[in-house]
Formats: sequence, structure tokens, C-alpha cells
Amino acid sequence: MPSIQSKITKWVLKSQFAGWSAGTIDEQRTRQEKSAGFARLPSGTTCKPVDVNGVPAEWIEAPHSSRGVILYLHGGAYALGSVNIHRELIARLAHVTQCRALAINYRLAPENPFPAALEDALSAYRWLTTQFPPSQIIFAGDSAGGGLTLAALLSLRDQHQQLPAGAICISPWADLELTGASVQAKAKADPILDRKSLAMYAGYYAGSHARTSPLLSPLYADLNGLPPLLIQVGADEILLDDSRRIAEHARKAGVQTTLEVYDGMFHVFQMMSLLPETTKASNSIAAFALNLLDEKRR
Repeated sequence: MPSIQSKITKWVLKSQFAGWSAGTIDEQRTRQEKSAGFARLPSGTTCKPVDVNGVPAEWIEAPHSSRGVILYLHGGAYALGSVNIHRELIARLAHVTQCRALAINYRLAPENPFPAALEDALSAYRWLTTQFPPSQIIFAGDSAGGGLTLAALLSLRDQHQQLPAGAICISPWADLELTGASVQAKAKADPILDRKSLAMYAGYYAGSHARTSPLLSPLYADLNGLPPLLIQVGADEILLDDSRRIAEHARKAGVQTTLEVYDGMFHVFQMMSLLPETTKASNSIAAFALNLLDEKRR
């Protein structure tokens, strides 16, 4: 059963996100950035801007962040979002996993359509591997960042480059064609996303490319050879079936995959730090990350 706190939060979000895609892209981004001012980072967090092969990024660290490195790709439908908006979530993950986090501001659509975001993610990973072994790096991302995480893994695999230890996908957007049954079935339950807005953003990012291209929509890819995956999703979001289907495909391809569906929860609920479901999800992420990193050290 979802908690009372989550039910109240869901009700508030439904009113806050009404018309969230209205206005120009610049107006939408400005509204988002203003909301980031209310976030409070966990005690002891340090943040340091860094240039990663021309990609603006930020080191986000907790005390004793020495277990490994998380390369974090933020969500925002490939057109919105930033490290600034996701900093609090990333900082909490750094604390629970005892890992440093490198969060990047990849280029956004429609100004920079596919493959700009993917190129930036790959560039950041290659930069990281000059300082850390891939076995101590974990990809992580939410929403579009979750889909981008999978696309980066596929690209690295196809280029015969050494893959990271694993990946954490939070409500990944894995199908820009929006063919999942949950897109319709969860339309009334989802307080944040709607099909019309996502279709618009998908067009911004895909540009002239087919939306079923595996590096745009990893759901249509051969997932063989990918490292272990942890996928978390809310049961009340229209992208629920993106997570279900990508997990099924990954398992059929022999990929070690853990799918966690949180009853009554909404898209990227992990950004709400006070929810008991967030604590549970964060603890699961920590266990997944630390187990992977410890295995690689053996």
C-alpha cells in the first residue's frame, strides 16, 4: 500500500504539473529551474563544477565517497532538466552508495537533437575511464536519462569498449514511440506525464531519425551483453510498461536484471526525499551498487 505521504504528494503534483509543457522551451526550463531553489542537500555534500571534454558537469560527493563513481544522466524528456534540478536526488544517491557522482549537463533538444545527448554521455564516460577503471563506474539516470543510460551501454558494447559495472534506470523512457499499454491504461492515474507532451518531446529529440532506432528507443535493441541492471518504476505512471518490457527483453537476452515496481507511485518519485517509498528505493539502489562494486573488487 502506498503511504499517506505519497498519496498527498501525488495529489499536489497533479495540480502542479497541469500544463507543465505549456509555453516555449525556454519558459518551461525557467519554471523548472525556479523549483530547484527549494531543494536542500544532505549535510556534508560538496559540489564542484568540472569541464568533461567540453561537457559541463559537476562532481557531487558525500563524506567518504570512495566506493566507486556514479555517472548520472538527468531526466527531462531530452529537452528539459539539468544537474541543478536533479542535484538533491544525485546527492542522496552519493550518500547512500558511498560513491562520488559525476552529473553532466548534456546538450538538450530541440536545439541539439539526437545524437547530441548520447555523444555527451559517451564523452563523459570515456573521460571518467582515464581516471577510474570501468569496473568501478556505474551509470545511472532517470526518465530520459534512464533511456540515455541504456543507449550509452548499447553504443559502448557495439564499439567493443569496456562496459561499466552496471546501471541504475529510474523510470526509464525506453520507447519514444509510446506503444506501451500503460500509456493509455495509466493516463488518469499519472499525475505528471501525458502522452501528448511526451510525443512532442520525442519529436524534438528524434528529429529526422526513426523513433524506433535502438539508440533512441532501447526497447527495440538487442540487449545481449549489457551489464547488470536495476530498474525502478512507479505503478501509477504511463511509462510503467517501458520498464516492464525493457526488463523482460534484458532477461531474455541473458542480462542480470532486477525490476522493482512501487505500488501507487508516480514518475521518478525518488526525487521526493521525505517519502518512505523513496527511502526504500534508495536503500535498494545502495545495495545494488555496493554489491556490484564489491564483486568487481574480488
